[in-house]
Order: sequence, then structure tokens, then C-alpha cells
Amino acid sequence: MVNIRALDPSASPLDYYAYELCRLREAAGLKQAQLGDIIYCSGSLIGMIENTKRVPTRDFSERVDAALGTDGHFSRLVGLVLRSQLPHWFQAYAEMEARAEYISTFQCQLVYGLLQTESYARALIGVDRPDQIDELVAARMERQLILEREQPPALWVVLGESVLHQEVGGHEVMRNQLTHLLGFANRPWVQIQVLPFSAGAHTGMQGSFNLLRFDKDPDLIYEEGYAQGYMTANPSVIRERSVGYARLQAEALSPERSAALIARVMEERYGKQPEPGGRAVA
Repeated sequence: MVNIRALDPSASPLDYYAYELCRLREAAGLKQAQLGDIIYCSGSLIGMIENTKRVPTRDFSERVDAALGTDGHFSRLVGLVLRSQLPHWFQAYAEMEARAEYISTFQCQLVYGLLQTESYARALIGVDRPDQIDELVAARMERQLILEREQPPALWVVLGESVLHQEVGGHEVMRNQLTHLLGFANRPWVQIQVLPFSAGAHTGMQGSFNLLRFDKDPDLIYEEGYAQGYMTANPSVIRERSVGYARLQAEALSPERSAALIARVMEERYGKQPEPGGRAVA
């Protein structure tokens, strides 16, 4: 059982969430197991979240709000909690990404985070952070909510063709991921192009980068390194990368031809494959 007096709500967003969950649950006269029964989870999960041993999800927070009648209190808090789980050097970028009016990105190895499926993200994060998979995947899914806004940012994505062939998580994960990319064809504010292998040497070979544009604030460039990312508003860097991105867009396939290539790779590389005995498997 949590002693609410032992919690320091000012220590972090997660501590504040835990404090509020314990406080409002007790104010409702509910034990952990009773609240768990109401929202279809175990009392031990409630206890772990109140002890900051587990990070809450958005679904959990919405169910708690409904059960305790807290008018969206936890649904508002969970965004801060999940963002705080991101690496400290990435948190500033995530905040700026959420404010951007226009996002353009070139990705030479991986699907951009805003377009990743949960299973693709889980496979990626599990390589280096197996002990933090749940919270980091939840944080990545939370970032993607900016695309569900009534007025989402315009998003232009150029993917190197190698992204389609770099198998992450197995055939089923990749097939679902490529299907997910094709699903954005109906969203006019999201455009996806593929830079084919036939483009040869190109300006994006220096690495992946993102360009963020705002209504009133200066543009930003973000580049990710092995240990951490780098963000700058230096005008000369912005100019160089903006011109480079325009060249990548010009050299890439059109969105329509890109979708056709994605669909072809999905079927040829990640479609149903025959087993040695002749039976097809996914």
C-alpha cells in the first residue's frame, strides 16, 4: 500500500501522476483492487503506478478518468509523463515537433517515428533499451497524436529505399509497417516519397535529418547521432539543409510511384512465403 505522504509530487511528472492517482482514489473511497476491478486491470498494476514502478498509458489514464469522474485530469497528465520518459536530450526536440506547423524529414535507415507501428517501434527499441520497452513505445505512440489533431502539421517524408528492405521485427512486422505507410495515402497533409537505389549518390548520404517550420519561430534542423541528437536554428545550416531536402524531393519517386514501390516490396519481400513442405506462412 502506498503512503501518500511518502510521495513527492514535485519530483517528476511521473511522481505527480502517482500522487494524484493515490489521492483521488482514496478520496473516492476505493482500494487499489477495487479501482482495478472497475477499470479492468489488477490492483497490483494500480499499486505499481502509484509507487512509480510502472508508467501509465493513455488508455489506462482515460479509464481512470471515467472511473473517478476526474474530467480528463489523468488524460492531460499522461502526455507530460510519457514525454518525460524520452531520453533527456530528445525531449526538447519532441516539444518542438509537437509545435511545428510543417515537418519535413529524410530517413535513410528507419521509418520516421511519427509513422511507425507499435510493433515496429517495439522491435527497434528492444535492441538497445530492452528494460524500457513499454514506456518508450508508449512515449513514441504519444508523439504520434499530433497527426490526429483537427489541424495537424503538414508532414513530408522522404525515405531511402533501404528503409523498405531493412527488416525490423520480422516479416509480419514489416508487412504491417508498410501497410501502415500506404494507409497515409488518404491523408492530404502527409506525403511520402521513396528515394530509389537508382538515384545513386545523393545529398542525404550524410545521414537522416528533420526540418521543423513554425508560424512565428525560426526554423529548426534536427540530426540524430549515435549517442544523442543535435538541434540548431543556425541560418546557414537551415539554408544548406533546406536546399538539400529540395534536391532529395526532386530525385525521389512521386508519392504515387512511391506507394507502388512500397506495395511491391511489401508483397515480394514480406508477402506469404512457402514453407519447405509447400504450405504458405505469413
